[in-house]
Amino acid sequence: MSDDEPERRPHKFSEGQGLDEDYEEFTLDPEELNADPSQVDPVDTRVITDLLDERNIPKDRVDVESLMDVGLSYMGINRFEEATETFERAAQFADEDSLAEQEAWVNKGAAHAQLEEWDEAIGAYQEALRIDDDSEHAASAETNLAYALHENGQGEQALEHAEKAVEIDPRFPQAWYNRGFFLVERGLLEDAVNAFDNAIRLGMRNAEVLEEKARALDELGREDEAEEAAERAEEIREEAEQRMVEEHAEGGGGAAGAGAPGGMDGERGGRGGGDAGGAGGAPGGLGDRSGDGDDDLDLGGL
Repeated sequence: MSDDEPERRPHKFSEGQGLDEDYEEFTLDPEELNADPSQVDPVDTRVITDLLDERNIPKDRVDVESLMDVGLSYMGINRFEEATETFERAAQFADEDSLAEQEAWVNKGAAHAQLEEWDEAIGAYQEALRIDDDSEHAASAETNLAYALHENGQGEQALEHAEKAVEIDPRFPQAWYNRGFFLVERGLLEDAVNAFDNAIRLGMRNAEVLEEKARALDELGREDEAEEAAERAEEIREEAEQRMVEEHAEGGGGAAGAGAPGGMDGERGGRGGGDAGGAGGAPGGLGDRSGDGDDDLDLGGL
């Protein structure tokens, strides 16, 4: 160092006050999640979300009914994948084996059915029935399960579940419709006509049920009755098309597509696929139980 350079003095750093004895160490690393890597599909990113939900959101702080309504809203705008995830969340946060959880599973199955994910739909309906096979939602689960089994190529089992649906709730028109469809498939035509008549008496007055009735009557050789039913079905279709044209002209929303399996048919409005019956004679999923049938209806001894 030259004589001209000023002498450097060492810098005195502050010693501070130090840390209290009860200071707890902290880290920015994420908390370790309690998950077995061997049981988690690395592609399934929802697993992490589910684990965080369970850890950070107490069940009593989640409004399951509101979640269900969100899922139904997704169904209404044809965002069925989001609907399946929402209904799964609702089932997760509902009280274990409660009616709310059962309802969520049935709705989840209906959303999968819209995506033609039949295995997933069947699994959801079966989970709903595991919770309670005789509840207010059981008939809906059974008839939707029958529909999914049929679409999945398991027609033998479909009739069995359609029969269970009418046993659980003999005032459910969609269950009678599905039963009639599967009876036609088995060649049990008289029983099928009776089932379709019961669906109509209970308020299911759409083109699909009349067309299926006409098909059964025609195979029975009752041509005049078959022609009458087919003509009435065509009238209903024309009336429905006219309503859609008028709604479109007024700027209203379009009607839901026929044949789509619905969700639950509980107290909340907007639930269910409405007029069921798919293209090519496929049975519908879940219809609307709020038809205008008489409360004291005679089901003809069936």
